[in-house]
Amino acid sequence: MSKPVVAVVGRPNVGKSTLFNALAGEMISIVKDTPGVTRDRIYADVSWLDKEFTLIDTGGIEPESKDIILSQMREQAQIAIDTADVIIFLTDVRQGLLDADSKVANMLRRSAKPVILAVNKVDNFDKFMPDVYEFYNLGIGDPVPISASSRLGLGDMLDKVTALFPESAGEESEDERPRVAIVGKPNVGKSSIINKLLGRQRVIVSDIAGTTRDAIDTEITHNGKEYVFIDTAGLRRKNKIKEELERYSIIRTVTAVERADVVLVVIDAAEGVTEQDAKIAGIAHERGKGIIIVVNKWDAIEKNDKTMREYESRVRQILSFIPYAEIMYVSAQTGQRLPKLFDKIDMVMENQTLRVATGVLNEIMMEAVAMQQPPSDKGKRLKLYYITQVSVKPPTFVIFVNDKELMHFSYTRYLENKIREAFGFKGTSLKFFIRERRER
Repeated sequence: MSKPVVAVVGRPNVGKSTLFNALAGEMISIVKDTPGVTRDRIYADVSWLDKEFTLIDTGGIEPESKDIILSQMREQAQIAIDTADVIIFLTDVRQGLLDADSKVANMLRRSAKPVILAVNKVDNFDKFMPDVYEFYNLGIGDPVPISASSRLGLGDMLDKVTALFPESAGEESEDERPRVAIVGKPNVGKSSIINKLLGRQRVIVSDIAGTTRDAIDTEITHNGKEYVFIDTAGLRRKNKIKEELERYSIIRTVTAVERADVVLVVIDAAEGVTEQDAKIAGIAHERGKGIIIVVNKWDAIEKNDKTMREYESRVRQILSFIPYAEIMYVSAQTGQRLPKLFDKIDMVMENQTLRVATGVLNEIMMEAVAMQQPPSDKGKRLKLYYITQVSVKPPTFVIFVNDKELMHFSYTRYLENKIREAFGFKGTSLKFFIRERRER
């Protein structure tokens, strides 16, 4: 089941990016004093006590602006509001209650989503509390005083936010059907692939980039087995205005990937892998999903006996961080190889849920250590005691060692390659955690 989504919204310059960075624990958003500087909507995984959620930072909402970038940002903020389970509505105690705040409040009321009203820049509670009460006039609930830059009041705010999460959030879904997210830039043929698999027009397809407005769930039965395909609005191409907003549309991809078991990253055969494709694949990789690279419009490529091999090596080169991803060449227009997609999805699902016995894992590890000695530093050598698999989706392993500082990532990768040689694990990432154990 996907994590709940929390969106931080408000007019420009109330400190949304500062709050976002304080909660995400790293500098992700650009923070400047110019209104409307956060033109990216950026996401981060946040945990508070035992609750985990995805946090979205939105550009400031300018309710009346005619400026094309600001009006597009308003549209994107609306997408964030539609996607979110809970909204943090941020205001600024020093500027006081402005007309623009009331307009944002009206927009949020229409969404009928749960809203926590946070009043930012309250660095001194005694001094600013009388000004906080003014925000009751918004009629959107009790204002929570916070200071994002001084990290004050954030715990109280997060308690209120997490109390509003849907009850099912984070629980394992009963639904056993494979969930497949189909992601990629606009116009690479995501909707056409789904329509061809379905055998009828279910998703609007047009030549205008970004016609698919929202993520749509489509149930498809193949050989008596049901699959749920999650189609996303594509990530847009760059140009002057779009560049300002480029990361905006990533949120739909993030939430679709979050809900999926397997992600189909669709790329245009003629265009090849672009930077945005790499970004989308990176989201799926970070979240430990099964990945299949689907090269669409393969029928439009002139081929000889080397074409596929050369094409694959180019794809592998650019997406070198996911060497495990499967690659398929299809045509949504002619239906070429599309039925085989289900076999690939089944195989990747199987690998995502594969469990390896602890005894076998330790045999592989000991053999690997005998073949290549672990690294050492200042006379101290790394010792590996024990390995065990702790979970699936993705397969996750814990390795117990004498000193985790000595466990260089290249040695972890070496062990990963040995495990893959033995069990394949095609199409899925593997996660490794290194734990220290005192020598007996």
